[in-house]
Amino acid sequence: MQTSPPDPAKHGQEARGPLSGVRVLDLSAYIAGPYGCTLLADQGADVIKIEPPDGDNLRQYPSTLSSESRAFLGVNRGKRGLVLDLKKSEDHAALLRLVREADVLVHNFRPSVPKRLGIDHDRLNLINPRLIYCAVTGYGETGPMKDKAGYDQVLQTMTGMCALQGKRGGAPEIIYGSVVDYYAAALLASGVASALYERERSGLGQYVGVSLLRSALTMQSARMIWAEGEALDIGRDMRSGGVTGIHPTGEGYLYLSANTAHFWKALCAKTGLDALADDPRYDSVRKRAEHAAEIIPQLHAALATRGAHEWETLFGDEVPCAAARRIEDMFEHPQVLAEGIVGTFEHPLVGRYRGVTHPIKFGRTPGPVPSAAPALGQHAESLKASEMPWRDFSEEAESKT
Repeated sequence: MQTSPPDPAKHGQEARGPLSGVRVLDLSAYIAGPYGCTLLADQGADVIKIEPPDGDNLRQYPSTLSSESRAFLGVNRGKRGLVLDLKKSEDHAALLRLVREADVLVHNFRPSVPKRLGIDHDRLNLINPRLIYCAVTGYGETGPMKDKAGYDQVLQTMTGMCALQGKRGGAPEIIYGSVVDYYAAALLASGVASALYERERSGLGQYVGVSLLRSALTMQSARMIWAEGEALDIGRDMRSGGVTGIHPTGEGYLYLSANTAHFWKALCAKTGLDALADDPRYDSVRKRAEHAAEIIPQLHAALATRGAHEWETLFGDEVPCAAARRIEDMFEHPQVLAEGIVGTFEHPLVGRYRGVTHPIKFGRTPGPVPSAAPALGQHAESLKASEMPWRDFSEEAESKT
């Protein structure tokens, strides 16, 4: 079993990251909000995951692990766990106490909910004017759909991603892997980091809004262009078609990219299709896409002589390509191991497991070795003992809000 990446303390930073000293309260659930907070934890922030008594709904997702959801473990590394029932006055007051000392609060409630729970931005800003208040919503804070629940694949379908993912003339297809959620998480981490940077100059926190709608459309910025004077219903598919794509081989499948003249000529040379390389009918990406019906049968016949992994080795650096692999193959892939992307975690219920560690490299402040996602309420006692005199400040907290 692969061990965790080298201890960042060897860099002389005592496992500090660029966000060390930043306290984040993570009230969010599912993927976008929680993983955005995990990206902050990866960079050294102290993230406290605050869940309701029933826990984050992601804990209940299907998993072959009997004691915890695989999805929850992957999305919530590096956090401390606490349970609060915000409908109870003592727990609500406990959250307000944490807010006073926090730098960031993240939630993914629908816009009408925070005020009902007494944790809306205006109220928390009075308690802590330096607080970065980040709300993750499905559709944003305004407009006719603002209070609808948003989900990754719902937004994929709504925003045209599924229509373009499917085959031309065929049914729309979902992109599995929660790509909208994960991109929203990246926007969250970026937005919060920018707000923290601005706070160093102004001394003030601010509201940061991230929505799945914005995420889904931002991911399609290259398609989301409508020039004045052109028709609205035009071709927006970014796929170059023809040669570039996934192809069958003698064993397995291989993705090829041959969009430049250099790569096209190298592909032809390596596959024995030299006659195609200098054919003026195929000397541009557009032409090759137009004549795909002539090129592809010849390419497939050539690729059928070897397996995908053999072609991958043969093409080397001369033709961008990859044999189609399973995610399971990544745990032992030499490049993944060399980069230290996968590490080992210890969990009180699951035991040892392997998963992703730091997604970003920092040379001087590499950040702590990530810890496992918390069990439900795992750190409640230590937080109560060291940082939260629970029962004796309820009245004081409420009187100042």
